[in-house]
Amino acid sequence: MPSSSRARRRRLTWIAVGGGTAAVVAAVAALAGGSGDSAPRDRPAAAVPPSAVSPSAAPPSAGDATPDEQRKALLALARRDQKDPLALGRADAPVVLIAYEDFQCPYCGRFARETKPELVRSYVDKGVLRIEWRNFPVFGAESERVARASWAAGRQRRFWQFHDVVYAEERPRNKGAFSSPRLREMAREAGVADLDRFETDLKSEAAEVSVSRDREEGYALGVSSTPAFLVNATPVLGAQPLGTFTAAVEKAAKEARR
Repeated sequence: MPSSSRARRRRLTWIAVGGGTAAVVAAVAALAGGSGDSAPRDRPAAAVPPSAVSPSAAPPSAGDATPDEQRKALLALARRDQKDPLALGRADAPVVLIAYEDFQCPYCGRFARETKPELVRSYVDKGVLRIEWRNFPVFGAESERVARASWAAGRQRRFWQFHDVVYAEERPRNKGAFSSPRLREMAREAGVADLDRFETDLKSEAAEVSVSRDREEGYALGVSSTPAFLVNATPVLGAQPLGTFTAAVEKAAKEARR
């Protein structure tokens, strides 16, 4: 798809996500400003087999569906798989926060260190919130490599430990921080037991398919910077203050009880 067509699809989708009014679209754009990391415009998504993309990955565009249908399509993006190692919290939690992130994004690191732990304590541990991770590597080969490594760590139920190791500190982008030897050491620190299996899984076609599926889902939504989140059907862009997320979770939980 030409980049201009992809950009048009993004704008239409975010208008639909925001509710279709200019004021809401402006608010969404303001949320992204200064608190997110934009993807390079010349780095398109990798090709992905059609079978690897969920039929529900792309919500209908603004002209194709009613607001209620748009909302249902967005809610359907939550996978709610009890065995998903890239998720935290109960599969039947009333609120699902879907996070589209790149491990080389400093704003994603800020969210991981400052905001996620509070959300886990206040909502995940109480059964209100589920967090579902989506790999959205957009900053080059090292982003791609660490995304696959995170999936490989998840195969041994150590995704979140690996996530915390990677985000424990800011690392220079595309300067060798995620070379194969360093990823192996991070996996060791995260408690991945079988490091040879980890490296095999990292290089597997299954890792490529999983990462590509997540990234294509994000592009279909119109994600163009990281981090980007959906709290049920509400978009939150960038490493916003904790209060922004708690307000979105409380609102979504209240709506779910109706």
